[in-house]
Parts: sequence; structure tokens; C-alpha cells
Amino acid sequence: MAESADDPELFWVDPRRRGILPLDAFHVARRLRRVVRRRIFEIRCDNAFEAVIRACAAASETRPSTWINDEIVRLYEALFARGAAHTVECWHDGKLAGGLYGVSLGAVFFGESMFSRENDASKVALVHLVARLRLGGFRLLDTQFLTPHLARFGGIEISRARYHRLLAEALSYRAVFSSTLPDCTGGDPLAVLQSSTFTS
Repeated sequence: MAESADDPELFWVDPRRRGILPLDAFHVARRLRRVVRRRIFEIRCDNAFEAVIRACAAASETRPSTWINDEIVRLYEALFARGAAHTVECWHDGKLAGGLYGVSLGAVFFGESMFSRENDASKVALVHLVARLRLGGFRLLDTQFLTPHLARFGGIEISRARYHRLLAEALSYRAVFSSTLPDCTGGDPLAVLQSSTFTS
């Protein structure tokens, strides 16, 4: 991380309490289910990586500064070029409305940041992400810190020691990040989340 977008220095963070989002306990509120089913957004993956990370780095009214500096952008773009970083993007009327990015390693997905330019866009992106992670055999979704927003989806905090154990175990497996959902689901992430067939 960086102290701010203007700070060129980077530092590592290993918090005493780590945020994770258990994939088998992911919760989608009823109102958000309706939004997902209405298909307001076109979902694309790995289509506009730089645009997503730049949008996550941009200041907003609710987030006047971020930890994403130019060096982080450069490093994550290199990871994306190697197939290790991914985006889930929500598009509306041909414009990027929201999304998220993160890093895939073993059977771990490290969620880095998300943004919204339209209501519910980042939430819908998260629903699609978790469906893809469950489908691909991922075992751990690392959110780094627990926010009230993530807690509503079932996010929890665990000790550093427990996190390191879960991380080591998940890294020993191989998972696949899928840019599409199976035809049998009709592209519906909720169908994936509701079916035990797709869980690891």
C-alpha cells in the first residue's frame, strides 16, 4: 500500500485482525438480488483493467484519498499482463459504471479495491466475483480489512494466525478464474451461489 496516491513509497500490511469473506457464507440481500436479476449492468471481466484500477484510485466525496499510487498501478498492470490480476466490471449504456479488481494466486483471491459510479454497481460486481470464485474452486477471498459494507455480505474478521493457516492451505490448491458463467445458469450469478454443484 501507499500512504496516499501522491506518496511514491510502498509498504506491506499484515494486520493483527484480517478481513475475509467466507465463500460458503456469502449473503446477498433481497433488494440486491432483485437488482442482479434485473440485469441493469452488462458484466465484463478483464476487459478494462487500467480503467478499473484508475477509477478505484480516483478521489470521491466519500473517499477523498486512496492508497493506490502510480507505482501500484504499474505493478498491478504487470500482474494483469501475466494473468494473475483480474477485474469484474459493470457497464451501463456503454460506460464503465463500477467494478473491482484483485489478484488470483493458488486458490486465493485477494480483493484489492472497488468503485461505483452508479448505485449498486460495485455490489453487483462483488456478487459476480463470488459466483466466479465458487465456480472456479477458490477457497479464500481475502478482503484485507473488514468494512461495514463487506460485513453485510457476510465478511468477518479473523486473527492473523488463523489467516496465515487458511492462506497456506488455500495456496496449496489451484483454482481458475472464469470470465464467464456456465450456459446452464443463463449467466445468473445467483444460480451459481444457490447451487451446491458449483462449490468447491
